[in-house]
This record gives sequence, structure tokens and C-alpha cells, in this order.
Amino acid sequence: MADNTAIVPFRIDVPQAELDDLADRLARTRWAEELPADPGATPAGPVPPGWEYGVPVGYVRRLVERWRTTYDWRAWEAKLNAYPQFTTEIDGQSVHFLHVRSPEPDATPLILTHGWPTTVVEWLDVIGPLTDPRAHGGDPADAFHLVVPSVPGFGFSGPTRERGWNRFRVARAWAELMRRLGYDRYGSAGNDLGSFVAPEVGRADPAHVLGVHVTQVFSLPSGDPAELAALTEEERGKVAFADWFVQRKGGYDKLHSTEPQNVAHALADSPAGLLGWSAQLMGEFLDPDYVLTNVMIYWLTNTAASSARYYYEDAEAVPPTQKVNGRGAEPLEPTTVPLGLANFAWDFASIRTLAERDHKNIVSWNTYDRGSHFAAHDAPDLLVADIRQFFAKLR
Repeated sequence: MADNTAIVPFRIDVPQAELDDLADRLARTRWAEELPADPGATPAGPVPPGWEYGVPVGYVRRLVERWRTTYDWRAWEAKLNAYPQFTTEIDGQSVHFLHVRSPEPDATPLILTHGWPTTVVEWLDVIGPLTDPRAHGGDPADAFHLVVPSVPGFGFSGPTRERGWNRFRVARAWAELMRRLGYDRYGSAGNDLGSFVAPEVGRADPAHVLGVHVTQVFSLPSGDPAELAALTEEERGKVAFADWFVQRKGGYDKLHSTEPQNVAHALADSPAGLLGWSAQLMGEFLDPDYVLTNVMIYWLTNTAASSARYYYEDAEAVPPTQKVNGRGAEPLEPTTVPLGLANFAWDFASIRTLAERDHKNIVSWNTYDRGSHFAAHDAPDLLVADIRQFFAKLR
């Protein structure tokens, strides 16, 4: 059956009954038990005191109380609805997206891909400066027309309804979305899982993608001792940190990639549980309303299961020499579309030597002394400037 290619205006309008049900569930939260804090404990690695075992009860209690009593979903709903939103069907899947055109007619089209456990909310703080630099003290030549989709299985795109929605399929969907919107030449950018998707957009649609901007390059050692020996001392330190993260902080990734449905039952039934599970990456250093709004969207759309399932689909992606279940061959050769990286201080430490193994056209590589994995929220000025300078080289 052919897709319905219509682009339909969309507006968020959550029934009050759903908000009342959420408030009732939050009021009846059954709290987890935990061990008392050990003031003499020395956490392994950069773990905040009290977070050695994971997200502490005190943090979840504080945010649940805020969620239940003072957090204003209707204000955030209105903030989101201030941007033009649409849905369309691509490859059998509903795709929700913000489409914010610049007042500058010659602006560069750019598609932004969020990660987990975030949503399109991840990009709200950069929409104004990117689309209208003239109004934010910038050069109008740096303007972008923005397309900000919800990844299939996430947020207002709703749950996926069939297998196979991995990074490659999402990238092909994004290429079709940009074609459907009439953009012949465009850029692709992303964070977190968006940093996996964005380069694949360039690989899927090289004739139309100007360049790819990411905040992480997830290139890790292949296991070849000679490759590891060729790294600098600083780069070997980054490898050691990546190993630590996988071993001590990567439990969510392992579970999502192997048996995501195991945790999905709890996340779909308990808003406090969904908050705790999401907070393992967002933590207490981010604005609590930013955390709650992202969690709120997963709750309202019941996409905890399908967003976790994305990791399984990505782990099971078909190698390039095989064609199974019609999913097709997925290329693994180095990318050739121009690539730019903005690496922030409290984030995955991208390794240039290994990145050059997987991407043959790196034209911009910048590191910053502030900002986190959620730089679009906590260092938007740096991210905006980096995106601007990267694409200015390619226009």
C-alpha cells in the first residue's frame, strides 16, 4: 500500500483527563527503597555523590513533587504549538515534525535529529538563533530553514508498528521528508542517536546533502592492537573513558539493545519509573522543567517501549552483504559527505584518529570547555555558532 504523502497540520492538544490521570498516578507513587548515603564513598569515575547505585530516590521524589504540583504542561504545550507542526506518512509510519522557515529567503534547509531520552524539545533553544540570526545579533547569511522531526517510535510520531526502524531506515525517511518539503540541497545535524542518523542521511542522499554536523562521532577501536597503539596518549585516555562509560553507565543501552520489552511494561505504567529511567542520562545538572517536558512527551504518547526498541533494531541492522526480510543492504563504507563535529566538555569524547577511519571528509572539528551531552539546551550559543561556521564553508 502506498504512503499517504499528504502533509497535515498538527497541533498538540492533550485531553485534560490524561493530565488528571497522570496527577493521580504521581500522587500514589510507591517509592523504591535504597541504601543510606555513604559520605566516605569514592565513586568510580565522574559519578555525582549519592548516584553510585543509579538515580537516587531523593532526586526522583523532588521532580515528582514538582511534576505533580507546580510543573505547567499547558505552558509547554503552548510553547511547542507556537511552532508550525505537521505529520506525514513515510514508509508506513507517521512522522511528526516542526517546520520553521526562516524569514531569510535564501536560508539553508537543515534537518535536526534528537536523541534518547529527549524529543523535539531538545532543539527548542536553538530554533530562534538558527532561523533568524538577524534578530539574534547574527549574520542573516547564516540563516536556516529548520525541519525538526520526532524519530519514528518517539514522541508525537507515535509508536512504530513494524520491525526494522533503525538508523538507516530513519535516514531514508528523512531524505524522503526533505524531498517532500521541496528541499533540493540541505544539511543534516544530530545529537545522541541523531549523531548516528545524521551521517546516514548523507550516505542515503549524497546528491542532495550539503554536509553533516554532529555532536558525537561514535568511532571506537576495532580491536586491532596496532590501531590502538597508533593513538595518542590523550586519545587512549578517551578510549578508557568510553570503556568506563559502557561498563558503568551503559546498562540502558545493553537492555534496550537486547530485550527492550522487559523494562517497557514498568515504564508504560509508572510515570515516576519513566522519570527515573530517563534521568540516568539527564541527571540533576539540567533544568528540571526541561527534564520533565521530555519525560512528559514520552508519557503522553506511550512511546517508552518503541523508543527503547529503536536500540534493538539498530543492533540488529542488516550487514551490507545481506538482504533479509526486504530490509536491504546497509552500507558501512566510510562516509564522504563533509562532516563537522562540535565536542562539548561533559560529553562522549570523540576520537579524531578513529573518526577519520569512518569518515573521509572531516572539515570541522571543534572542542569546547563547557556544555554537556545536551548542548542544544545548556550551551546553545556554542552549538549555534559551530553549526553556522560549519555550513558557511559549504554554501
